[in-house]
Amino acid sequence: MPMQQPRRLSTLDRWLPAWIGLAMVVGLLLGRFVPATSDVLASMEIGGISVPIALGLLVMMYPVLAKVRYDKVAAVTGDKKLLVSSLLLNWIVGPALMFALAWTFLPDLPEYRTGLIIVGLARCIAMVVIWNDLACGDREAAAVLVAINSVFQVVAFSLLGYFYLTVLPGWLGLDTQGLDVSVGQIALNVLVFLGIPLGAGFASRWIGERVKGRDWYEERFVPKVGPWALYGLLFTIVLLFALQGDAVTSNPLDVVRIALPLLVYFAVMWGLGLALGKALSLGYARSTTLAFTAAGNNFELAIAVAIGTFGATSGEALAGVVGPLIEVPVLVGLVYVSLWIARRWFAVDPYAVEVPARELDEVRS
Repeated sequence: MPMQQPRRLSTLDRWLPAWIGLAMVVGLLLGRFVPATSDVLASMEIGGISVPIALGLLVMMYPVLAKVRYDKVAAVTGDKKLLVSSLLLNWIVGPALMFALAWTFLPDLPEYRTGLIIVGLARCIAMVVIWNDLACGDREAAAVLVAINSVFQVVAFSLLGYFYLTVLPGWLGLDTQGLDVSVGQIALNVLVFLGIPLGAGFASRWIGERVKGRDWYEERFVPKVGPWALYGLLFTIVLLFALQGDAVTSNPLDVVRIALPLLVYFAVMWGLGLALGKALSLGYARSTTLAFTAAGNNFELAIAVAIGTFGATSGEALAGVVGPLIEVPVLVGLVYVSLWIARRWFAVDPYAVEVPARELDEVRS
């Protein structure tokens, strides 16, 4: 069986932590010292969605979704262990863990606590494709899991918000807080941030392979559009941090208190996903995909809901903004941890395309 060429990190990828750190600093400085920046960005909204941030996310997601081999998706949907594990982690474990952490770390700060619970309910449908790709996860599995989570998000977000902010606190004798968000708003968010780039990625591969062939598409087209994923990521980070740069830099102690439960949350969810994938013998690529889709959150939806419900200057909105402030560097770090674990725990080269164990034995023999 012929072995495919391994994937290697490009120069742009290898310096990713530095670029992301620079983008965060630029965004914070813009928000802090150029107050008009956040006002301009806040004014450029349609239907509650920030147009500049939407453009950044679309540019970020399209190249990764254009790389997906959609002819392999059927094989992923047949992996019941992967699908059930993802749904369990995303919709049972994740929201419950964030609820527990929010009340444990922020019992005296109800606004920040509510904002964190909202972050925990917004499952990732965008940036996770970047982390998964950098960690050499299964692209096809990521596309399927993101799509499934999107459907559940439309149906379950409002119901879970009511449960975790009103019903469960009432049962436990804790303070309650309502959440007013429509299914239509969530559906629009999913359509924009997943539907558009997913449709464009599928159309690119379908047209490109039929017009120019698969070799041209994989060897010429994909390398050309690939770097734009990171350009879109950096652009989006600058905008997100510029939106509340003044609030973040003016309340450093509050940011630290919000950050602590987030650090625990990302580490625990990622660790649970990777360990569960290992226990179920999913292999490195799919275990990594399971881990990152469990750990990531849809910060755009969380911020939009917090602002729409409680106001742009609310503590809930600040907690939403601190989400990506912590998530971005932590998950970048976990990308490198994943690549290290691949060799020591899974005994594979993460940059090489994985083949089933039986076929690998045949190659070696």
